[in-house]
Amino acid sequence: MVLEIKDDGIWYHGSNVQFTILKEGSTITQWKALAEAFSHQPTVLSYDDNGKITHNGIEKGYLYVIDEPIKVGVDIYQHPRTTMDANAEFLTSRPLKVKMIEE
Repeated sequence: MVLEIKDDGIWYHGSNVQFTILKEGSTITQWKALAEAFSHQPTVLSYDDNGKITHNGIEKGYLYVIDEPIKVGVDIYQHPRTTMDANAEFLTSRPLKVKMIEE
């Protein structure tokens, strides 16, 4: 699957805990449904070529957006050990402010 990163796009993080600062080394994505799926803490997650995600997560999840400007290659970088397609997962290089948008 081809995932295009938009410079002015929204970055998401899914978690099962509440916070206002995302720690350095956390995973973020511009794929909202992927962040939503990860918020449920699955042990198994997959997606098909059409982007349909399946997972076994059952935790209550929270969806966050990054609430400050970020730059690829400076504030975030491609996850070096991902098993997903390019541009699906990025890691944070520093703590980032977030805002919860969904429970």
